[in-house]
Formats: sequence, structure tokens, C-alpha cells
Amino acid sequence: MGIALADAACEMGAEVQLVLGPVSLRPRNRSVRVINVTTARSMADECISRFRGSDVAILAAAVADYTPVDTPGKKLKRGPGDLVIRLKPTEDIAAILGRSKTDRQIVAGFALETDNEIENAKDKLRRKNLDIIVLNSLKDKGSGFGHDTNRITIIDKNNNIDKFELKTKEEAAGDILSKIVAMMNIQIQGL
Repeated sequence: MGIALADAACEMGAEVQLVLGPVSLRPRNRSVRVINVTTARSMADECISRFRGSDVAILAAAVADYTPVDTPGKKLKRGPGDLVIRLKPTEDIAAILGRSKTDRQIVAGFALETDNEIENAKDKLRRKNLDIIVLNSLKDKGSGFGHDTNRITIIDKNNNIDKFELKTKEEAAGDILSKIVAMMNIQIQGL
């Protein structure tokens, strides 16, 4: 979804920096500046450092909520008994950007939900001080990870809810970007 958003934003004339985790897909549009990362920590560092100079941040990556406390740097050999791995929370990129955004910046987040979807997405939108949240449901066939299609619901900070039918990820990216552009136009008129 992040790659589809980057390609669509470039086609609309935006200057796009895509912080991209380890995936085999690449943007079609060669104007997209790709910053490759391999860890949740490096993704947080890159997103946070680039945010000040951005008008919009779209946080589509499914970053792990936890990371190992210790990483041994070598293969762990099988031994007797269980292996226990202690985990610590990763930095919450959406919350950090939501707290630090200016009135001229828009932060869009994503929520993958299985239960109480609308309520949980609204809560995440509020807690992280996002402008919009894109809800994906694991209940929708053909949506989310491992599919070329997605069925999204967009909720904005004014509690407007837009539900969309199953579409290609490129079409869903267009819907998301249309909402963001509309919000940007409202901000510009209000300044």
C-alpha cells in the first residue's frame, strides 16, 4: 500500500520520500526517492528526521510493536530447555509525528483491526493526534497484506467516515490522497 501511495503521490506532482522496509516490490515511478531500512529503529529514525521538512506523512508500514531487548549477533545454537526472548516496545512513529506536527502538516496513519474496528481506529486517531486514519479489516476478503486489492475506510479528525468498496491498491491510494488533498485545501483556506 505504501508503494502504491508513493507512486500515486508522485503522479500528482508531489516530491516523495519513501522510507521502505525489506520488501521485494519497488515503486514504478523513478521520481520516488527510496530510503531503505531494515529495522523498526532505523525506520523510526528516518521518518522522524525527515518529518520537519514534510507537508504530509503517510504511515502505511506495519512496523512491529515489539523488538528483542538483546540481539546476540550470531546464531543461537539449540540447547536444552526453552529459549526465552525478552521484548521491548518499539518507538511509536505515528504518535511521535502526531505530537510534533505543526498546523500546516498532515499525518495519516493506518489501523489493521479485527474487532470493534471503527471504535479502535477512532481511538488510535485520537491518541496519536492523527489527521486521518485508514482502516483495514482482516475480515474483508482480498484486503490488506498479500493482495493487490484493498477495502479501506477513511476516518478523519472531524469524525467523517468514508467507506470504500474493494479496489486495487492503486485506486485505494487515489482515494486516500484525494482525502489528504482536500484537507490540505481546507488548511490553506483557513490560514
